[in-house]
Amino acid sequence: MKAKNMQIFKKKPIDNHFHTSELLRCLGAFDLTLLGIGAIVGAGIFVLTGVVAATQTGPAIILSFIIAGCACAFTALSYAELAATVGGSGSAYGYAYAGFGELVAWIIGWVLLLEYGIGSSVVAIGWSGYFNNALTSIGLHLPEYLTHNLVDGSWINLPAVIIVFLITTLLCLGIKFSKNANNIMVIVKLIAISIFIGVAVFNVNPINWQPFMPFGWTGVMHSVALIFFAYIGFDAVSTANEEAINPQRDLPIGILVSLFICTLLYMLVGMSS
Repeated sequence: MKAKNMQIFKKKPIDNHFHTSELLRCLGAFDLTLLGIGAIVGAGIFVLTGVVAATQTGPAIILSFIIAGCACAFTALSYAELAATVGGSGSAYGYAYAGFGELVAWIIGWVLLLEYGIGSSVVAIGWSGYFNNALTSIGLHLPEYLTHNLVDGSWINLPAVIIVFLITTLLCLGIKFSKNANNIMVIVKLIAISIFIGVAVFNVNPINWQPFMPFGWTGVMHSVALIFFAYIGFDAVSTANEEAINPQRDLPIGILVSLFICTLLYMLVGMSS
C-alpha cells in the first residue's frame, strides 16, 4: 500500500528529448521569437494600458511595466534554463514532473489548462469587442444577443466563438502553416503598433506627465498585478520544444528576446498614451 501511495511522487527522469521527437522540426530562433511576441502582445497592450493609466497609475504606468517586466524576467530565465535542460513539450508540467514528482505535475497541468483556457477566452472576447466596433464604424450592426455572454442575457458571443474555431482549425493544419500564419500576423501587429508609437511620440506633451504618480506607489504596485496579465504567453515558446530545429539554443533566445521586445513596446505605448 505504501509503495502504491509513493507512485504519486515518482519523478520523470531527465532524458534527452531533443532528438527523439516525431514532430516536424521547422522552427528557428526567429520563428520562436515571433511565437513569443504573438502570444504576449494581445488585447492587453490595447485595453489594459489605457484603463490602468486612467484609474491606477497615470504617467507612472511606465514604472508598472518595468516592475512587471522584471518579475517576468526571472520566470523567463527559469523557463529558458529548464527548456534547454529538461526538454520535452510539456512546459511547466514536464519540468515539475522531473523535479517534484507526478502529483505536483498533475496540479500544475490543471493550472496551465485553466490559465490558457481563461486567457484565450479573455483575448477572444476582447477581439470580439474590437471586431464589433469595426463593424459598427462602417454601418453594420450585429444583434446584441450575438455579441455578449449568457450572463448579460445574450445567446452567444458569436465573433469570439468564430475566432476560436478559426485558430483551432489553423493549428490542426500543421506547424508549417501555423508558423507562416503566425509570423505574418505578428509582423502586421508590430507594424501597427510601430505606426501608433511613431505618430503618438510627436504629440507627447510632458506637461501632461504632471503629477507623475497621481495615485502614489500604491497605485503603481496595484497595477502591476493587472499589467502582469499583459505578459502572459512567453511560456508558450517552451511548448514548441519538439518542433524547434535547435531547441537547446533557440528556445532560450525565443523566450528572452520576445519578453525584452514586448517590455520595450509596452513602455513606449505607455509613454505615448
